[in-house]
Amino acid sequence: MERPELLGTRLFDLTGRVALVTGAGRGLGRTMALALAAAGADVVAMSRTCAEIESLAGEVRGLGRRAVAIAGDVTSEDAVEAIIAEAVAQLGGLDVLVNAAGVNVRKPVLELAYAEYQQVLATNLHGYFLCARAAGRHMVARGRGKVVNVSSVMGRVALPTQAAYASSKGAIEQLTKVLALEWAAANVQVNALAPAYFETELTRPLRDDPERNRFIVERTPMGRWGQPHELAGAVVFLASRASDYVTGQTLLVDGGWTAW
Repeated sequence: MERPELLGTRLFDLTGRVALVTGAGRGLGRTMALALAAAGADVVAMSRTCAEIESLAGEVRGLGRRAVAIAGDVTSEDAVEAIIAEAVAQLGGLDVLVNAAGVNVRKPVLELAYAEYQQVLATNLHGYFLCARAAGRHMVARGRGKVVNVSSVMGRVALPTQAAYASSKGAIEQLTKVLALEWAAANVQVNALAPAYFETELTRPLRDDPERNRFIVERTPMGRWGQPHELAGAVVFLASRASDYVTGQTLLVDGGWTAW
């Protein structure tokens, strides 16, 4: 076995690995897919919007990596099973799953329809379960793999209007621990990545609201929003050999939000 101190940057090298990223069409999912490709991984991009993931696949190929764009709905058990099978068939395996698909409905509980609550949990929790289970079967059989579930600081703290979202992210952190325990003996590491508020198109309404924007900036010890590229190192770490003895953990990338 190679000594880690002699590996240098090879600890973070994903050359020859295949990573599937859900929610890869935009926002943080897109950023993380490109980060994995830059580290050497071939990428399967999954989203419900064909044009967005085709564009991403083109960027990944521009980095010299193989890329496959597969449109699908993470809340559909049949679709997820078919997509995982297609990814393995087209690229010869699956080493990394990044569960990054997500939605949010910001409403006070008394105004939140049950259908809206179900919608958020269907994507943010049930979709993660379906993707992890389908990918996990393949990884456990091979005896190696990495699963990265995208949680949030809302998995640890709460804010008004976040009942559905915070419920889904808190559950994701518990699901992450269970999967880590069940698959540890098979050399499959399962961890969560928990960002605070990052500048994406999905958070633009919050940035455009002076009161909410001021609250977020003042509440964050670093005094600013996160930039998408600032998640790159964290996701590569959790997808690479550098994290081989890390499992069942949540890595917070939050500008100090949860340090209060």
